Amino acid sequence: MNRPMLQRLHILVIEDNLALRSSLAGLLQAHGHRADFAADGRSGLALALAEPPDVLVLDLNLPGLDGLSVCRRLREQSDRHVPVLMLTARDSLHDKLQGFDAGADDYLVKPFAGEELLARCLALSQRHRAGTGHLLRIGSLCLDRRSGEAQRHGRRLELLQMPRRILQELAEAWPRTLSRSELMQRLWGDDPPQSDPLRSHLYLLRQELDKPFPVAMLKTVHGVGFKLVSDE
Repeated sequence: MNRPMLQRLHILVIEDNLALRSSLAGLLQAHGHRADFAADGRSGLALALAEPPDVLVLDLNLPGLDGLSVCRRLREQSDRHVPVLMLTARDSLHDKLQGFDAGADDYLVKPFAGEELLARCLALSQRHRAGTGHLLRIGSLCLDRRSGEAQRHGRRLELLQMPRRILQELAEAWPRTLSRSELMQRLWGDDPPQSDPLRSHLYLLRQELDKPFPVAMLKTVHGVGFKLVSDE
């Protein structure tokens, strides 16, 4: 029995490996998605800017312009937020953080299962409201997904990398609650740190997001997880 297709996506794949491009073409088309392909960073960036896809699947090691540079330029030049799934053989936490710092939304390490790539593309298109503008507004909070800058009541929030990523994940999910395990998965994937740093990162986020203001926006839903609430 064929599975019902939940959503038809326009997916751009920038990948220089011909065999992998061919494999992904068959996979995406078999599931009803529209797929475009580029074999190098410069032509891929041009395609992404000319016709922004619902999801960009981006290899890290590319000729002409590497994946990190493509992602940075896309964030600087595109007039909308394009969810980026970074594909790479590099699996260290340092490499993943580099990708996220360049503007990637998710990370998938080669080799990978086709079903997982499909699931991540669908999740990114829904989570990041594909095709919408860069600004997210929740009450007095304004978050620029392109620059990572956040303001509340016009005051810039001075956030370190991980508290900023937590804020963006919660803002993308708003008004839904993210469970602790879901938030950990989004931040660190399948390679969480040995310690439990989430508490300290949440503390730092609250110091900037809530402490200077009379109404707290970051709420702990006991036994469930965390969420943002509007202060207006």
